[in-house]
Amino acid sequence: MTLELSALVATALAGAGLLALALGLVRTPVPVGRPTGRSQLSAAWRRLSRRPRILAMTGLAAGLVLAAWGGWVIAVPGVPAALIGIPWLLGAGGEARQIARLKAMEEWTRTLTGVLVAGMSLEQAIQVSLRSTGDELRPEVSRLVGRLNARVPTAQALSAFASDLADPTGDLIVATLRLGATRRGAGLSVVLSDLAESVSAEVRARQRIDSDRATHRTTARGVTLITLLMLAALAASGSYIAPYRTPLGQTMLAVTLAVYVAILVQLKRMGRTPTPPRFLHNPKEASWIP
Repeated sequence: MTLELSALVATALAGAGLLALALGLVRTPVPVGRPTGRSQLSAAWRRLSRRPRILAMTGLAAGLVLAAWGGWVIAVPGVPAALIGIPWLLGAGGEARQIARLKAMEEWTRTLTGVLVAGMSLEQAIQVSLRSTGDELRPEVSRLVGRLNARVPTAQALSAFASDLADPTGDLIVATLRLGATRRGAGLSVVLSDLAESVSAEVRARQRIDSDRATHRTTARGVTLITLLMLAALAASGSYIAPYRTPLGQTMLAVTLAVYVAILVQLKRMGRTPTPPRFLHNPKEASWIP
């Protein structure tokens, strides 16, 4: 009896750990000014958006049904953790968005090149380029145009623009524009054209890498789907799964699932593209600019 009670407690703790891991994996903005000293789990819950909260509550209800129907206590924390964590673990992450932003930077740089060749100044070229700026870059370029219209010095407005982009490639573009704003030479369009070609090559390389990684993500999704279907089928079966209904069996199942989640986390980390450090990062210079 003591052994079964200990195993039941261990199962509950392992399942709670899986749920806490799933909540921690979902990246959401951290609210400013929150009081400290609260538990990590409650803080993670407050940072969740509406959709993960709905998934968590739905999974909790399904887990309670499974626990009451078949004695699967591990389903109470396990089902919400699966609904929240698995889509994130097997998703593409922010790689597609980063590639889209790089593509938008390339197109914006080419637009500036064409306008500068027509004989406009840098400030006029930036204002004209807003019309054809992609959605991925439009908010940042709009703020840059607004600062220039408010008579903010060009160099300082570009520094704030670099802070808005918060991207190493954006730093390279801004550094080139700041140099052009200082020198006011005719060679800026040539330099921007070469820079656009460099960004285009980076976009193509990252697209090829992401395409290769998509194959591995598809394989991981297939294996995970088969595993979940097998677990659901076994949970509905009779005597074959009976040993796992015991507290000790559910503890072993929780440990096995935790190892599987750890493997998925490692695969997720291996699929990330390391971000180079920025070299135009001076918050004090642009902190007063709206």
